[in-house]
Amino acid sequence: MLRLLLIFLLFLVSLLAVLPAPTYHLWILAILVAEFPYVFIVLTIIFYLFRSRLIAYKRAGNFLAFITLMLFLSPVFRAYAVAAKLPEELKSSLGNEEANLKQPHLKKPYSFFSMFSGIDEKAIMPQTFTYQKYPDVNLQLDFYPAKTAGKKPCVIVIHGGSWSGGDRKQLPELNSYLARRGYQVASMEYRLAPQYQNPQPVADVKSAIDYLKSNAEKLQIDTNNFVLLGRSAGAQIALLAAYTLKDINIKGVIDFYGPADMVFGYFVPSNPLVLDSHKVMEDYLGGTYKQVPKNYAASSPILFASARSVPTLLIHGKNDVLVSYQHSVRLNAKLNQLGVKHYFLSLPWATHGCDYNLNGPSGQLATYTVERFLNVVTPSK
Repeated sequence: MLRLLLIFLLFLVSLLAVLPAPTYHLWILAILVAEFPYVFIVLTIIFYLFRSRLIAYKRAGNFLAFITLMLFLSPVFRAYAVAAKLPEELKSSLGNEEANLKQPHLKKPYSFFSMFSGIDEKAIMPQTFTYQKYPDVNLQLDFYPAKTAGKKPCVIVIHGGSWSGGDRKQLPELNSYLARRGYQVASMEYRLAPQYQNPQPVADVKSAIDYLKSNAEKLQIDTNNFVLLGRSAGAQIALLAAYTLKDINIKGVIDFYGPADMVFGYFVPSNPLVLDSHKVMEDYLGGTYKQVPKNYAASSPILFASARSVPTLLIHGKNDVLVSYQHSVRLNAKLNQLGVKHYFLSLPWATHGCDYNLNGPSGQLATYTVERFLNVVTPSK
């Protein structure tokens, strides 16, 4: 009986691999289920091997364990399905980047065994610089120097945190990975809501770019090649900056599960048991949509996309319960209509924060895609 109960509990957890999480804490668990699937696969096998004295309980437990195991394996199966098409889709959408490839590392978009061996575990210790001073706050960035000589393109990373939290230390693994591939990486902080509101974070992005340009010799930055990369709220800032600053040195933007249409987002809120998205947006934009509709429009990157917009990479999981997957679907359609070079990496099993584990199914696919995108938009001289 205990064996059957344990397997049933695992079965309930395994549903998070295919269904959206209904609460905040289950969302955290959903990240673990989808991006560390081997842990739950091993647990299921262990419980399957437990012996039961009663034949009926044994058969029921075996059947439920098999279903549970398949659900825990589903992110792996679906990752291989995405990986099988990814190289050709990237080539079709972005062009052939082989001539531009700097230091290819991930030969395959996804490998089950790389979840154990890791795709690149060597961390780089960043240098910290103050890039802008205000009377009440000094803004800093962490600079990860490229591990190859000469002036290199610079990726500016903008953290998530609902515009009111998070910091430049968030998810540093990709920063080190890209620095080892020959990119300078600057992970920046920005002024936070509710004290500061849009467009001040976008102004902070401009200040960071200006600082990096003015220190380009010291930091060995190719000032002709900046790419913005944002996660969640940071992706909204990155997209808006890329589409509105009109800086010819910004060559691309990478959007990890970001809100692209704030007007749409206000009327399609998150499950309040996961996130009070109305309050989050009101803090960032100064009120409800009815009170400040112009602020919502002015902070919606989708409304500023044009035929001249920079190449864009979208990465989003269909099971995202904080930022609707439809944000990326809608922006993808708009970029298609405008003829902007872009690619949309859709991850059917993934939720918000799916790149938390760089070695997981989403982490590997996203890293492979980011590396190829950067190779296209910042070609070698």
